[in-house]
Amino acid sequence: MKVLHLDNNHPLLLERLTEAGFKNEEDYTSSKEEIEKTINNYDGIVIRSRFKIDKQFIEAAKKLKFIARVGAGLESIDTEYAKKKNIHLIAAPEGNRNAVGEHALGMLLSLFNKLNKANTEVKNGQWNREANRGVELDGKTVGLIGYGNMGKAFAKKLQGFDCTVLCYDIKDDVGDKHATQVSLKTLQEMADVLSLHTPWTPLTDRMINTDFIDSFSKPFWFVNTARGKSVVTADLVSALQNGKILGAGLDVLEYEKLSFESLFSEKEMPKPLQQLLQMENVLVSPHVAGWTVESKIKLAETIVEKILEEFKK
Repeated sequence: MKVLHLDNNHPLLLERLTEAGFKNEEDYTSSKEEIEKTINNYDGIVIRSRFKIDKQFIEAAKKLKFIARVGAGLESIDTEYAKKKNIHLIAAPEGNRNAVGEHALGMLLSLFNKLNKANTEVKNGQWNREANRGVELDGKTVGLIGYGNMGKAFAKKLQGFDCTVLCYDIKDDVGDKHATQVSLKTLQEMADVLSLHTPWTPLTDRMINTDFIDSFSKPFWFVNTARGKSVVTADLVSALQNGKILGAGLDVLEYEKLSFESLFSEKEMPKPLQQLLQMENVLVSPHVAGWTVESKIKLAETIVEKILEEFKK
């Protein structure tokens, strides 16, 4: 089988596919339009998020048997049309779930202890102990929305902190020994912390808005290592200003480009984002929660294993 690699990944992905008899070709620079002219020569493609695999692209890929995305989600692919064309879709949420779980925990503990703020102040010669008094995770209730690979990984990391972990998911019976599944209403009544672990879908698009935030019974801390477009930034800023949200740890932002490789395409930074980035109780990172040295290897291994399982029978 002939496979086109559209993004640079860990070398073991190419090595192991070659060893298994696949013919690999790489193109990390051509435009989507240029690739559409030759994609009919390939049986499979491996991509991260360089561009959207839409209906037009799939139509041009007459021989395509699989699309493998080296990442957790498939939102950059027209999955419904791909399935109609009998194209096998592969993702690798198992590959970076541990990294995401650790990153979410790190963000939460940093927020609770004002580490980012305190670090900046001390480096500027300020020694403000009382202003940087933290709070403890012990005794808090952490609510997770989305309890798949990422949510489960985070819940596992929370064990040993003597906190209560609740989860809400559109699927039934996903709770386990690390998190108790509850209704969304119950989660909103009890949570001191909300952590988002959902894909970007029509159901989750702009889900975290003013109405949603106001449905919580008490002020809460917010962590998002999922997808930026699930949050209305202007509404998040308002909630941070009025104290409904106590602090936010954000690895993803509403204004990211689909490729995740840059922040936004507009020439000027949107006002809500300007306001967000100036807040002391907001911690941000550039979509790197699942982007560790180890996860790069695990993602490649997972993709290879899934391709071989399906096509080397």
